[in-house]
Amino acid sequence: MDMDSASSVVLQALTQATSQDTAVLKPAEEQLRQWETQPGFYSVLLNIFNNHMLDVNVRWLAVLYFKNGIDRYWRRVAPHALSEEEKMSLRAGLITNFNEPVNQIATQIAVLIAKVARLDCPRQWPELIPILLESVKGQDGLQQHRALLTFYHVTKTLASKRLAQDKRLFQDVSRQVGPDSTCREKLEKTIILYTKVLLDFLEYHPCAFIPLIQRSLEFAVSYVFTPAGEGVTFERFIVQCMNLIKMIVKNDAYKPAKNIDDSKPESLEAHRIKTAFFTHPTLTEIGRRLVSHYFLLTEEELAMWEEDPESFAVEETGGDSWKYSLRPCTEVLFLDIFHNYSQTLTPVLLEMVQNLQGPTSVEDPVQLLMKDAVYNAVGLAAYELFDNVDFDQWFKNQLLGELQVSHHRYKLIRRRVIWLIGQWISVKFKSDLRPLLYEVILSLMQDPDLVFDFLLNSSPPVDDFEFRTEQFLPYLESIFGLLFQLLQQVTECDTKMQVLHVISCVIERVNIQIRPYVGCLVQYLPLLWKQSEEHNMLRCAILTTLIHLVQGLGAESKNLYPFLLPVIQLSTDVSQPPHVYLLEDGLELWLVTLENSPAITPELLRIFQNMSALLGDENLVVEIALKVSPILGAHMFQPLLPAVFRGIVDGERYPVVMSTYLGIMGRVLLQNSSFFSSLLTQMASECNQEMDQLLGSVIEMWVDRMDNITQPERRKLSSLALLSLLPSDNSVIQDKFCGIINICVEALHDVMTEDPDTGTFKDCMLMSHFEEPKLSDDEEPPTEQDKRKKLLALEDPVHSVSLQQFVYEKLKAQQAMMGDQGFGVLMETVDTEIVRQLQEFLQGL
Repeated sequence: MDMDSASSVVLQALTQATSQDTAVLKPAEEQLRQWETQPGFYSVLLNIFNNHMLDVNVRWLAVLYFKNGIDRYWRRVAPHALSEEEKMSLRAGLITNFNEPVNQIATQIAVLIAKVARLDCPRQWPELIPILLESVKGQDGLQQHRALLTFYHVTKTLASKRLAQDKRLFQDVSRQVGPDSTCREKLEKTIILYTKVLLDFLEYHPCAFIPLIQRSLEFAVSYVFTPAGEGVTFERFIVQCMNLIKMIVKNDAYKPAKNIDDSKPESLEAHRIKTAFFTHPTLTEIGRRLVSHYFLLTEEELAMWEEDPESFAVEETGGDSWKYSLRPCTEVLFLDIFHNYSQTLTPVLLEMVQNLQGPTSVEDPVQLLMKDAVYNAVGLAAYELFDNVDFDQWFKNQLLGELQVSHHRYKLIRRRVIWLIGQWISVKFKSDLRPLLYEVILSLMQDPDLVFDFLLNSSPPVDDFEFRTEQFLPYLESIFGLLFQLLQQVTECDTKMQVLHVISCVIERVNIQIRPYVGCLVQYLPLLWKQSEEHNMLRCAILTTLIHLVQGLGAESKNLYPFLLPVIQLSTDVSQPPHVYLLEDGLELWLVTLENSPAITPELLRIFQNMSALLGDENLVVEIALKVSPILGAHMFQPLLPAVFRGIVDGERYPVVMSTYLGIMGRVLLQNSSFFSSLLTQMASECNQEMDQLLGSVIEMWVDRMDNITQPERRKLSSLALLSLLPSDNSVIQDKFCGIINICVEALHDVMTEDPDTGTFKDCMLMSHFEEPKLSDDEEPPTEQDKRKKLLALEDPVHSVSLQQFVYEKLKAQQAMMGDQGFGVLMETVDTEIVRQLQEFLQGL
């Protein structure tokens, strides 16, 4: 085949063979089949698929024809076999350039090179491996990738040969790839790539993965938990293997249902495979090696802790680090294995604890590291060990003594013990031991190296159900002072957040008793807020602290307003980007600030300019609006009311938001009817409707959506508000009279209780006067905020107006306006059963 003339005709035939038109496609395929045995045909194909300027589909087809030709005509004994001269030329051309830009074509070229290698390497193709290795070392990223891809397919193919002679040849080839070789990094990346594929397959198609469970577990456990992996594994590979085991162990698709008859067959099969694999000896070996090998701190970790204990503690608690880093991955696997096989592993771990009883010699670094590892395991498995460990006795008889060993080499154990206590505080720790624990914490907080792990990884000692304020108060000043010092000293954002969390817990627990000790914190928070401008999660922690601080300070929180109010303003301003992170906490801070304000100031009122935009966000539930309305009065919602009004008329589709809108409008209508009239006039003008028509739409939607309101207080508010429209000679209001009465009767059912002695009904929401409650010995006295809420409630119509009396008076007034005959006609529009229930509620009035 003449190369110059052949290239154009072969290219034309390949182009036609990619056509969708069978009239063009079939003759082209037939022509290509005839050329398969022509000398020079494969050289032409090589030139075509190496020409990156040609159409991708044509090049792809050229590669496929070349690959098929290897299977049929490359062997010397094959009919129409290629000549040795052409094969030599083709081998040289295949490894000239590793720069194929198209991934699919690059893969096919790598595969066909591997096919040739299986037949010719290394005797007829000795230069292949050296050229591949040299290309892997190159600086060009594409060349490296393509050479490594080819190297992978070549070694995979050569390794599959089973004859003794072929195995010896492969060993000769593999010697060229030494363990100090520069391609190791590339090979490791390839291994990680394929283990990731396996993990993704397991994650997204767990049922299809079931036939691979046994082999995957054998593979992963062998390399990670037996001597087979020594010297050949590397950290990321171990992490991938551990993730594989973990995902198989905890996969819900592999667990049978509680009722075995309800289980899917594939779940039962997966469970059977897992049960057969995780035998007692296998689990014991895994448990022991996890703790005694993988839990041991390395020299690098110890050095990092010594140099920067804060960063070390933060690094250990980082987000999704368990997926990528060995230590957190090991701990997560341990937890999952222990949770699923606790009956087998609990005795193993308790035996390891027993072997380490008593103080450990500071001259024995191996035992110190082992004790640290075992205590780490006991802390992680605290919930699983609840019934098997008498932690109170262990604390008094063993752990307390370890905390008193002052040698600098024992700091490792002191650090782990205080962390261990933090893990068990919310699991099993007698309240009688709390004062002893507070003493320990006070002594250890002098050394930040020891306290970081305790703060970052543990429940605060005031954040559990067994906490008693009276036990903690003697230590409050000292501990709070040390926490504040620590907050100033630390530099990592995560650490500051956790210290603030503990401070918040302390303030929340002791409430008003924190007041003498917060002066320094109040002065420092504005500086911390300014420094955290780029750290929104830290600002969220500051907002939480402020919420508890305002609650603790009560009316004294007015002294914080110069700092507090701008913080609320920023956090609740939806035009500012940080609101995405700060809004929820900012709204809560706004509410507690209003609840604890001794008086409404112009500065407090200015924040309400943010409320209109908040109500305009249909995805936001603005509970604060309704909560603060009794505090501020309905006139405060003037800027918001057009948006609220439109939301009601349009039938806001979110029930909770609609409930809020109706509550706000109820306040306006009930407490400022003249303003409601002016609003109605304004909205009628904007909507180009008659006032009466718009009023009718509002009442109709109100009646229709009453079921959106679930709280009895708000249902009563709506009833009072709609009743306030009576008496009226407005035909629109009279047309809606039936709906208004229906709502009122529903609300009467919500709020009226029957006096068993007299058989009469009374409104259970009424509060006539403020009374100091009579408390038993174990009850907390009301806070100042509780008292203020009670006083405010006395001014709220919901708690000061009898719904029963209000209904009666409004109906009498309507009757007086219309006369008995007209009123009777109006009442006939109401269902007779509703009228009967209404009369029953109004008996005696």
